[in-house]
Amino acid sequence: MGETMRKKIKQLPIIRMLSRFMFACFACLPAKKKLVVFESFSGKQYSCNPRAIYEYMRSHDMPYELVWSVNKDHIGKFEAQQIPYVRRLSVKWFYYMARAGFWVTNSRMPNWVPKPAHTTYVQTWHGTPLKKLVGDMEQVRMPGISKSTYIKNFQTEASHWDYLLSPNPYSTAIFRRAFAFNKQILETGYPRNDILYQGDLGEASRRLRKKYGIANGKNVILYAPTWRDHQHYGLGSYKFDLQLDLDELFARFGNDTIILLRLHSFIKEQFDLDAYGEFVKDVSEFHDINELYLLSDLLITDYSSVFFDYANTRKPMIFFVYDLEEYRDEVRGFYFDLEAEAPGPVVRTTAEVAAAIEQLSAEGMKPYKEKYEAFLERFCHLEDGNAASRVVTEVFKEEGF
Repeated sequence: MGETMRKKIKQLPIIRMLSRFMFACFACLPAKKKLVVFESFSGKQYSCNPRAIYEYMRSHDMPYELVWSVNKDHIGKFEAQQIPYVRRLSVKWFYYMARAGFWVTNSRMPNWVPKPAHTTYVQTWHGTPLKKLVGDMEQVRMPGISKSTYIKNFQTEASHWDYLLSPNPYSTAIFRRAFAFNKQILETGYPRNDILYQGDLGEASRRLRKKYGIANGKNVILYAPTWRDHQHYGLGSYKFDLQLDLDELFARFGNDTIILLRLHSFIKEQFDLDAYGEFVKDVSEFHDINELYLLSDLLITDYSSVFFDYANTRKPMIFFVYDLEEYRDEVRGFYFDLEAEAPGPVVRTTAEVAAAIEQLSAEGMKPYKEKYEAFLERFCHLEDGNAASRVVTEVFKEEGF
């Protein structure tokens, strides 16, 4: 059975009704108050804020049963690392989710999953927003859903959250309004960024280069673009047109540079990179993007929230925004003027990307120092390596932690 057919079957009203009924039956069983179920990006990753919270709780030997909700196509990653899991949407998953004392996730649960009264739902979310969110969006270009339905479904889900994490006051105000969220926001910084403040970043980079076989003399560039709402194969499956001319970059930097291509989890595109040898590596399936932050020397991105996180490394960034006007004015809309506030060069063509790489190599961040410092003060001032501790202390305070 194909993936498209499976998705259609799951969306049938009778399947959703039966799923709700099974969930409700399990929820009538005694609650497991010490059970915490984690999930990242609908069960596709072991990553982000849920991972940081999980690892903090595990390393501090907290007396909880910690289990991950995992998409069936990604189980191997969890088994390889011996991480306890339950297969998402299996009967066992319904049993665990319905009885759990806590859910910790960074994206929405399916709309038909009812939160039991005994469950504390911790929504960590997954980024500081440049792109307009939910109730602030002037139009919705995602496939198969109207703007009103999208906003209603999202805000209904948000009403089930007990806690919502925020990385900064800027995000807090947006989340309150866009998600119509009126419960407790924990303005703690992002747990996923703690690792960027723990230990020697230079030593971490050298260790990771050795781990992945990257010579110390190589310049490592991370290219991490976001998805486009209006370019898709269907709901949750997005196209990506690689506008970065790898041939041009290979001709100019092929001898001493490696490009790590990190596509968004929504993007289904796969590119044939064999012609570039070691020059380009597709790292889209890497569990932990923080490793890519640490081992890279420079980030190329567009409108992705990765640049808010990468700024914590104080490393250079280039903003390759070939479709800026279309994306800003027609597709999504922004909360601030990216061209004015970006802590690095904003460029439109591969030739400009190459020139920016050369400029940053020669001059460093000196031309962007003031913008970078202002950016850090506005968006990253809460990041200090202790966000996970603050979240766990607050959420589990009634348990004495």
